[in-house]
Amino acid sequence: MMISDQLPFGFVLVFLLFSLLFLRNTYKLWFRTDSYYQDIYNSLKREPSIYPFREFFLRRMENKQRWVLWQKIFSLLGLVAVIAADVLVVRAYL
Repeated sequence: MMISDQLPFGFVLVFLLFSLLFLRNTYKLWFRTDSYYQDIYNSLKREPSIYPFREFFLRRMENKQRWVLWQKIFSLLGLVAVIAADVLVVRAYL
């Protein structure tokens, strides 16, 4: 059995699919902010709730402008991290 230094293609594919999911949510946050906010708010208000810290998150969302600002700041940090990780994973595969 030969040990390869290359990552399995399945791992790279799943990693990139999760990155696409993050990019899709980032797009919705930046360009469809109102519907993104409303979707999250509605999911938190829905009964019965599956979210253990629902009240905490609802309190954070009371001030919409502040919530959107912090979400966009963290999405920028996440965007840089996801793109850097994607580049590293693809480079390791190649």
